[in-house]
Amino acid sequence: MSPEIAIIVPVFNEQDNVLPMLGEVAAALNPTGRTWELIFVDDGSTDATWRRIAEARALEPRVRGLRHTRNAGQSAAVWTGIRNTSAAILATLDGDLQNDPAEIPRLLPLLNGVDFVCGDRSANRRDSALRRVSSAVARWFRKLVLGYDFRDTGCALRVFKRECVTDLAAFNGWHRFLPILVAGSGWKTREVPVSHRPRLTGVSKYGVWNRLWRGLYDLIGVGWLLKRRLRSVPVERLD
Repeated sequence: MSPEIAIIVPVFNEQDNVLPMLGEVAAALNPTGRTWELIFVDDGSTDATWRRIAEARALEPRVRGLRHTRNAGQSAAVWTGIRNTSAAILATLDGDLQNDPAEIPRLLPLLNGVDFVCGDRSANRRDSALRRVSSAVARWFRKLVLGYDFRDTGCALRVFKRECVTDLAAFNGWHRFLPILVAGSGWKTREVPVSHRPRLTGVSKYGVWNRLWRGLYDLIGVGWLLKRRLRSVPVERLD
């Protein structure tokens, strides 16, 4: 039987965060009484991440491990996780433990009124001033080009119904625009303030400059996609 909730965690060279992630997810989800699974997607790590996932699986049968044979990026890892679970409710977290798994039970009840809940770290951002400024500039450009004003589309902490993402076109960079793509497809979305913790171990895989030009390029593509997507059309039937 499929679990009610699948928590998808993409990881790349996060060997020291796998077991702590399991502990925090279990502590957060067990008291809810809901069935769950934790899916680690190893995006071609070169350290002991995959071995740690195997250890987590040995400790907790609700852990599943998926491994890319090469590094394909965070969007591909999230998409792999979604395609390999049949849970009706999905949640995503970054593998660096800067997202707090304890937030998930707080967000789950909000799905009674909306389809997609995304976290907003802007009030509690534990990043450099340069990264915060770059995020503010990116928000301004997104609103200008796409017409949607989400404060923090980069927050990986999200809880959503499966059906609002299964028909979306996945592409490299897809995860950064997911709230906009979901809203643009007509689903109800809500942005909620969440905590943001400092990274305690490992190294960030993203910098300001390696995201800037790719983000601008993707912005053009997403703008085109939103304008050209097929919308639902009322249908009359003679069956």
